[in-house]
Order: sequence, then C-alpha cells, then structure tokens
Amino acid sequence: MIFKSLLSWLALPAYVWQGVGVRLRTERLLPAEGPVIHHIPGKGEPVRLLVVGDSSAASVGIGKTERGLAALLAARIAAETGCPVDWRAAGFNSATAGQLRDHVLPNLAHDGWNLIVLSVGTNDAKNFHTVSRFKREFGGLLYALRAKWPEAQIVWSPVVEMEKVPALPPLLGRILGIRADLINGMGTRLCQERGALAASRLPIFDASGFSSDGFHASEAGYAAWADHIWTLVSGLLPSRAAPQRSASSRLAQQRRSSRSRRAS
Repeated sequence: MIFKSLLSWLALPAYVWQGVGVRLRTERLLPAEGPVIHHIPGKGEPVRLLVVGDSSAASVGIGKTERGLAALLAARIAAETGCPVDWRAAGFNSATAGQLRDHVLPNLAHDGWNLIVLSVGTNDAKNFHTVSRFKREFGGLLYALRAKWPEAQIVWSPVVEMEKVPALPPLLGRILGIRADLINGMGTRLCQERGALAASRLPIFDASGFSSDGFHASEAGYAAWADHIWTLVSGLLPSRAAPQRSASSRLAQQRRSSRSRRAS
C-alpha cells in the first residue's frame, strides 16, 4: 500500500496535466430531473431505502431520476419482495466522504431508514485525498450513520476500476486506479470494523454503461448497478414466499448472525 501511494504521488504532475485537459473537454452534466423521494405500494412492513452519496446518487448522467440507482433498486426490491418501499436519493455533485458526514447527514430528517446505500469514494480518489484522511472522514460517516439509524443495514459501493472509465486517458486512468485501490482497501476495512457491508466493485464490460461524458453512468449503467446491489441485499430482505417480517428485523438478525460467526 505504501509503495502504491508513493507511486501515485510521484505521478501527481502527470495527473494535474492530464486532469486539466479532461476537465476542459468533458461536458458538465446536471443532476437528473424528477422526484428524489417516492413511495412504491405493497403489502407488509415497508423497506425504507436511503441512497446517499455523490453525483451518482443524484443520477447525474441521465435525464430522469426514475432511471437512477435509487429508483431502480427500490423498484427491484418491491418487485422481488412484494413489500412497499419508501425511498429517497440524497446525492450531491462532487461530494466527498467528509462533506457527506459534515453537511449532508446532519441535514437529513431522522426518518426510519432501514437500508442505506452509500455511493462515495470516487471524488476522494480523484481529489487525491490521503488514505488517513479518507479513514477519518469515511469512518466518521459510518459512525454517524450507525448512530442515527442503529437498526439500518448499511451498504457501501466501492469505486469502480478507473482504468476502464472512457473519459480518462490511459495514464490518468492508471494513476486514479491506484488512488481508487487505496480508497477501496481502507473503505472495505472500515465497513468490516464499523457494522457495514462493502459490495464488490461494479464490473465494467464496455462503454455502454457510461453517459455522454464518459464518466457518469448511463441508464444501462444505473440498471446494472441496481442489479449488482440487489444481489448483495436480496438475502437480507423479506421474500414473497416467506412470512413477511419487518425489513429492519431481518437486517438486524443478519448482523447478529454475522457477529456470531466472527466471534466463533
């Protein structure tokens, strides 16, 4: 890790030079239009989904929020479980872990979210935040989320392979890939220590998953992302075939079982 970090810092001049060029060439996209708070009807206790994070949580890259990560994941949960789903997307352009901790979380109402999905880390990587800074800020964010919603299951989606992002030249992609690896390593460790689940990286197969700017997700990309997160949380939520208990009870039981396995 130390060697990787040093290597990326030695490459900082190349990062600045190529990064300025990418910024000048890349179209600046706005958040998607449409509702960021919505209800999907169903039977039984509701799943209350909060997606909080950076521009991806704001569905930047597409036109309508109904095709974004939060809406698509909520729809998948409702379809698979039959439960009602209340969802909110709290996404902000260029947000870092520290900004979410300090400025977003304190201003979120104390609603009873029982499933929280985090999209954060990309801006920390591309802003060259140190691993120690990310540990402090992302770790603090996890603590704050757990304190505010102690019964919620928290899922973090790590930074994708930056080398495969179309907007980035090969050298810049490799430099940011190193920074992303450092962020992801620390983020996964913090999730394990602080009661959250770290998803695997969203796989990138081709450019169809990216929007016109070559950086944010397209509708196909958000759909793949929602499916990817669903595979992680599907075992934690009520099933149509099983007697439906509250989602928070099922999620709390999963955490207790996980702690018991670690203790043994």
